[in-house]
Amino acid sequence: MFQGHGDDGYLHQQTLAADFSTNVWYGGAPKGLKEHLFTQWDHVQRYPEVLAESLTQKIAACYGFEAENILVTNGSTESIYLVAQAFKNGKSTITIPAFAEYEDACKMFGHHVNLLHWEELQTGISADTGLLFICNPNNPTGAVFKELETLIFKHPEVLFVVDEAFIEFTLSITSVLPLIEKYSNLIVLRSMTKAYAIPGLRLGYIAANAALIDRLRTFKLPWAVNAMAIAAGHFIFDHIHTLQIPLNQLLTDRDEFIKKLEGSPLKVYPSHTHFFLATINQHTAAILKQFLLKEFNILIRDAGNFRGLTEKHIRIATLNPNKNQLLLNALAEWKPI
Repeated sequence: MFQGHGDDGYLHQQTLAADFSTNVWYGGAPKGLKEHLFTQWDHVQRYPEVLAESLTQKIAACYGFEAENILVTNGSTESIYLVAQAFKNGKSTITIPAFAEYEDACKMFGHHVNLLHWEELQTGISADTGLLFICNPNNPTGAVFKELETLIFKHPEVLFVVDEAFIEFTLSITSVLPLIEKYSNLIVLRSMTKAYAIPGLRLGYIAANAALIDRLRTFKLPWAVNAMAIAAGHFIFDHIHTLQIPLNQLLTDRDEFIKKLEGSPLKVYPSHTHFFLATINQHTAAILKQFLLKEFNILIRDAGNFRGLTEKHIRIATLNPNKNQLLLNALAEWKPI
């Protein structure tokens, strides 16, 4: 799916007043990263490390793993396609609503795809499930599944592919990364673009046991992670304990934002992250999106192309209180015929 993601403002010839369509941290890249990358500019005159080996070592050391447990990638999207390719022509189950790339990647590599609703996770996993893709916390709902280790333990024949792209945006669960040393049926996908606000650099990593990482590495293209992304990764992991987002404040702002949306044309659904789903009470999300763009230069995420959702669903990410108020004011002017 080349179109239909959030943050598609580049498709519109206007300056946005507020972008609620992206669930990347609105506060921007870590302080000092931009200046650091300027000092690394000469590295672009040479090929980058073939497999981002130095960053692999640093990430592994941060978690107490061996380098053979980590594979650095060109963002979570590359990670998803690598998994699908490594197990091509297999069987995959995708929990929905879900990010479209899981299904797109599986179909590209000949998987037989089953869809499993989030509410069916406890009872819907069988011996022939194959790979199970789950985003936890989930995109686009912000839901979390708290008993994932129980499922991994109960179903050793199922390979769990756990996408933790938004793990930094919740207080409701903790990462399953430590479990890769305990379970051979677990692959964890991590993003470095969401919480550190560098989606344009494309950077992420996969964590799993050595045998799984070796299998995935077989399909990895050389130089897929560029020199600036590697440099950014080093900077982030060198300062990992001081670069965390102000999560408590962000979630407090979300709660206040949702409270103020009561009585608006939107029905908001509960979320464990800074982003949340809502449905529009009249017309469609696409029509509301165009109204907000045209009249207020505000962008929202039409979530109608997520599996399991409808044309009335939108996804909204919490911004700062002033920008949240812009959306509240604009929605007050929504008077559909």
